[in-house]
Amino acid sequence: GNSYVRIISKSLDDTEKIGKAIAAVCENNGGLICLYGSVGAGKTALTKFIGKYLGIEEKITSPSFVILNEYYSGNIPMYHFDLYRLEKEGVSTILDELEEYGEDDHALTLVEWAEFSNDQLSKDRMDIRINYIDENTREFCFEACGDKHEKLYNKLEESLKSVFAGV
Repeated sequence: GNSYVRIISKSLDDTEKIGKAIAAVCENNGGLICLYGSVGAGKTALTKFIGKYLGIEEKITSPSFVILNEYYSGNIPMYHFDLYRLEKEGVSTILDELEEYGEDDHALTLVEWAEFSNDQLSKDRMDIRINYIDENTREFCFEACGDKHEKLYNKLEESLKSVFAGV
């Protein structure tokens, strides 16, 4: 069975804490994190916080128009994919690249709009679903599959539970 945890973020500060926890866990292991959520749910906001805590100095922007932004100034490289503008056929053209990046233990790969992947993404990954509740509130659901990401997930869950005590 897949592991699963749900965290309620009541503010951007909470979202920042989630980003910080993800960065801490992925810094030594890399990872493939797929982000799901509607427009304005906070996928890019979360990515910016993750980048901040990886020590990335460049401005982090949504890669909607370029499909991939790469950041190298942090503790590990961060690859930020956005599948929104890729039709299903388009996704298959970058799958090899995605897979390669996702298997790199020395890089963190984030995929926005993973729902457009047509379920072709690596089976070893962490999924984060962000649900918009109201202007300030978001629900973050974390799920992991595959050995590597189950391990990452377990560390992340511990960390999030200590940050969001009583969750």
